[in-house]
Amino acid sequence: MSGVTAERTSVPGPAGEIDALWLAPEPTRAVLVYAHGAGAGMTHAFMEKSAAVLAAGGIATLRYQFPYMQAGKKRPDRAPRLEATVRAAAAWAADRAGGVPLLAGGKSMGGRMTSRAAAAEPLPGVAGLVLVGFPLHPAGKPGTERAAHLAQVTIPMLFLQGTRDRLADLDLLEPVLSPLPRARLHVVDGADHSFHVLKRSGRTDEDVLGELGDAIAAFAGACG
Repeated sequence: MSGVTAERTSVPGPAGEIDALWLAPEPTRAVLVYAHGAGAGMTHAFMEKSAAVLAAGGIATLRYQFPYMQAGKKRPDRAPRLEATVRAAAAWAADRAGGVPLLAGGKSMGGRMTSRAAAAEPLPGVAGLVLVGFPLHPAGKPGTERAAHLAQVTIPMLFLQGTRDRLADLDLLEPVLSPLPRARLHVVDGADHSFHVLKRSGRTDEDVLGELGDAIAAFAGACG
């Protein structure tokens, strides 16, 4: 990728070094600390493709592994360890940001653990959260308990949600977010939890990735 630095690195985590990928365009407009979802690590196709789209829009990403994924386990670590990993990755990225806006978030569980960490204590240098497919509830079990912490987040939050996401009923999510002055909701028409769209929609998954990238870039500009 021309004009982009791709670096495999490591971040000091709560249980030792964890693998990470730093992708930085020149010039860099913002940096996103970008956590993976529960079932797939930092090199999952969605993570790879969305990071490339963000780089094309001037946004650097730090992707990193949670400790359980680093160890080859399927069961996620308990929340305190996941949140500590988020905090460590944010601190590492804050040293690299070079004065541009620093954002943090992630896909599904990675975004939820980032928002939980930010609700417990502000993340170092982070100006906004990017929550891609926030998992409001398990599939087929609607509820809002997973959003209880969001009112304690003190920085702007961008939620990117598909209308076919079975882990986030918009009829439940919208009333949760509407009273929160720092929350913005960007709805992706026809997208599921993985941001796939049906062929009959007339759009492609690449179109959706471009929409996500544009929304995140606009949010980064507002956080600057």
